[in-house]
Amino acid sequence: MTRPVLTDRPKTAAGLPRRASPGSTPSSRRRRFRGLATITLFLLPALVLFLLLVLAPIAVAAYTSLFKWNGLGGLPENWIGLDNYTRMFADEVFLGDLRRGALLIILSLVIQLPLSLAIAMLLNQKMRGRAFYRLLFFAPYVLSEVITGVLFTMILSPETGLANQILGAVGLESLQSSWLAEPSTVMMSLFVVMTWKYFGFHMILYLAGRQGIPKELGEAAAIDGATPWKQFRYVTLPLLGPTIRISVFLSIIGAIQLFDLVWVLTAGGPIHSSETMAVTMFQFGFKRSQIGYGSAISVVMFLISLVFALGYQRFVMRRDTQGAITTMGDQR
Repeated sequence: MTRPVLTDRPKTAAGLPRRASPGSTPSSRRRRFRGLATITLFLLPALVLFLLLVLAPIAVAAYTSLFKWNGLGGLPENWIGLDNYTRMFADEVFLGDLRRGALLIILSLVIQLPLSLAIAMLLNQKMRGRAFYRLLFFAPYVLSEVITGVLFTMILSPETGLANQILGAVGLESLQSSWLAEPSTVMMSLFVVMTWKYFGFHMILYLAGRQGIPKELGEAAAIDGATPWKQFRYVTLPLLGPTIRISVFLSIIGAIQLFDLVWVLTAGGPIHSSETMAVTMFQFGFKRSQIGYGSAISVVMFLISLVFALGYQRFVMRRDTQGAITTMGDQR
């Protein structure tokens, strides 16, 4: 009768020796360390830039917003606490900025984005010169905001502007106006310029999303008797959901932070009727040397954008982000 051989290696339920975990070997630990070192090395420049160009300015703005400071004479010393914020929410100009920002957001969601979607669906059809039309509609987005502002300042000029000349040529002199100089027309004029400038960007987004939808789905719906409208309503539009949600997000964030186009066109006038939060911040922070108050406005702009972005991602884009994470997990 043979004696059993003793071994120090643990055995599984089947009696076989259990293999050592790959993560516990020295070679695997070295590979993991090298991987973390590589990731850190590649991320470090971006993290440094993010710290210096994003987090540090936010911290400085939050700090200076608690002082009454003109930006001169060294570090701020006149501590006033939350007085700048109290003043801000009692200022009719700033409250008007919030109302005008909300108006631009509503107009963008109701007019600009549906127009972009309609043109994208039209340019997805087979037609002569389709590439040229796509380029033509996208071209305004390539222009800088300064060039766009100067161009429309000339077009909407009350005396020599192209808009009033066209209205006069077709016998509609009664509709001529000082478009950018009248409080009653300046916001709609600004929105027209915004739409001309940015709708091409959203159009390209929708066009790219539409071309990512398999043609077989539309063909199957057509075989089942669906009309073109029903194909769009029940097939195309739901599958464009992620693209539309991204487009809405970018449109709202852009309206909240709108500055350069307004500054070139009107500088916030006349009598604050086209001012946005960014323009008011610039006026007080740089033109009037009230750095503390301007910093307070910038902090509020940042908080509004941050709260909206987090809430939108949490409640509106939740399915999109979960799908992306799941897909990435399946590919690993």
